[in-house]
Amino acid sequence: MDFQVPNTLAEQIANYLGERIMTGQIRPGERIQEAPLAAQLNVSRASVKEALYTLERWHLVAITPRKGAAATHLDAEHAAELYDVYMHLLLMLATRLCERWREADRPGLLAAVARATERMARPDADIAAVVAASFEVMDACCQVVANPYLTEALANFKPAVSRAYYLSADTYRQGLEQTRRFFQQLPDAVLARDAEQARHLIRRFAEHQKALIRRALASGASVAS
Repeated sequence: MDFQVPNTLAEQIANYLGERIMTGQIRPGERIQEAPLAAQLNVSRASVKEALYTLERWHLVAITPRKGAAATHLDAEHAAELYDVYMHLLLMLATRLCERWREADRPGLLAAVARATERMARPDADIAAVVAASFEVMDACCQVVANPYLTEALANFKPAVSRAYYLSADTYRQGLEQTRRFFQQLPDAVLARDAEQARHLIRRFAEHQKALIRRALASGASVAS
C-alpha cells in the first residue's frame, strides 16, 4: 500500500468550509469569522487562519486587511472571468499532453475518460459525480504531462470551478450530452498528437460551458451576491 500523508487539521477545516461554500451553504460575500468558527469546531484560531489562506488560494475566499475573510462573489461575470483563466490552463495542458504522452499512458487516460462519459450518460446523472469524474480525467492528464506548476495551478482552480457547476446544476445538466461528446472526441485528438484540434475542441467546449454557467447564474437570484 502506498504511503499517504494524512490531512492536517487546517486542510480538514479548509475542506469542510470549501464544501459549504461550493454548495452554497456559505453564500457569496458572507463573512467567515475566525473566533466563532474556531469555537464552533473546537480548534485553534491558528488552524482556522491557515485554512482560510488555503481557501484563498482556491479562489473561494477573499481576505481583506482589517475586514477578515468572506466567501468570494460568484455572479455571471465573475464566473466568466474564472472560466476564461481556467480554459487557458486547460489549453496548455492539452498542448503538453499531445507532446508528451506515451503508449503506456493510453490505458489510464482512456479509462478515466470512460468513467466520466459513463457517468454523464446516466439518465439521473449526479452532477457532483460528473464533476468529480471530469476532474479525474484532468488529473490523469496532469500525471502524464508532469509539470508541477501547471498541476498546482489547475488544482487550485478545482474548488472554484466545482462551485460554479454545483450552483448552476440544473442548467449544467442540460448540457451533459455536449459535455459527453467533448470527452469522447478529445482523446482522438490527443492520441493523434493533433494539438491544434485538441485546442479547438477545448475552446469550443469551454465557451459552451461558460455560456451555460453565465445563463444559470444570471437568472438565479439565490446565487447572486
